[in-house]
Amino acid sequence: MDPQPPPTPSTSSDVRTWCVLCHASALLGLFFHFLGHILGPLAVWLIKRGDSPEIDAHGKESLNFQVSMLIYDAIAAILCIFLIGIPILIALWVLNTVLVIIASVKASEGKFYQYPFTIRLIK
Repeated sequence: MDPQPPPTPSTSSDVRTWCVLCHASALLGLFFHFLGHILGPLAVWLIKRGDSPEIDAHGKESLNFQVSMLIYDAIAAILCIFLIGIPILIALWVLNTVLVIIASVKASEGKFYQYPFTIRLIK
């Protein structure tokens, strides 16, 4: 009697797709303000983190960056009292969008992208 074959591991394309979604799902924040940037990556990471160490790493990186951006946004919102916060909020929005797109492209190439300005809360 032959032993059963091991389960087929997920293809690298499948893993890569989920890694891209870890980052790209943060763009939901463009449509669902405030927590949209966090909820997308959080949902993808919580559902798929056990499937691959790569997905887990990309999900943590994306979440850490989005939480960091939320903190920076809160500080900029407070600075709106002094009017300096408005251009800072705009700059943070543009920076967030651009860096998420860069990270998504890198993930689609199978590379890990480490966001700048990130407070690493999730290890």
